[in-house]
Amino acid sequence: MALKSTIFKADLQVADMDRHYYDSHGLTIARHPSETDERMMMRILAFALHADPALTFGKGLSADDEPDLWQKDLTGAVDLWIEVGQPDEKRIMKACGRAARVVVYSYSPTSHIWWSQTTARVDRAKNLEVYQLPSETSQALALLAQRTMQVQCTIQDAQAWITAGDASIGINLTTLKGPTEGR
Repeated sequence: MALKSTIFKADLQVADMDRHYYDSHGLTIARHPSETDERMMMRILAFALHADPALTFGKGLSADDEPDLWQKDLTGAVDLWIEVGQPDEKRIMKACGRAARVVVYSYSPTSHIWWSQTTARVDRAKNLEVYQLPSETSQALALLAQRTMQVQCTIQDAQAWITAGDASIGINLTTLKGPTEGR
């Protein structure tokens, strides 16, 4: 018998002063049986960092042809493709061919090894951005996971903070491949 996804609900409030975006999003997150709280919270963080009414969760682990999050325009063209974790170079290059912009958020303690093996094979992708979050931070985010969550994300001067209840976590991303690199 196949295990079913666990449903999580998050009331996400975003105050992005860098983009002048202020909104609340009621998120329903289906956590695949093989997905950890850490990975699910990374998807919520990615949503907060790119918050937009058109941004939606993909099927993620359940589908090979969909990202963790994506944003399409009115014609169905993919404007933004977001992956969390350590996707292989074939998946990254396929995404770069399908979307105007591809963003990867890596958070594993072995991210540096993954990136050193992947960087040469994806270097030609001009629409690719890759960021690394320290594994201690992603593990702290995992501790915030609850079936029903109230989460606030504040972004100012390229710094982000995630707050839930009494916990507040500073988000310090390291840019492995930036948005203007190679352009």
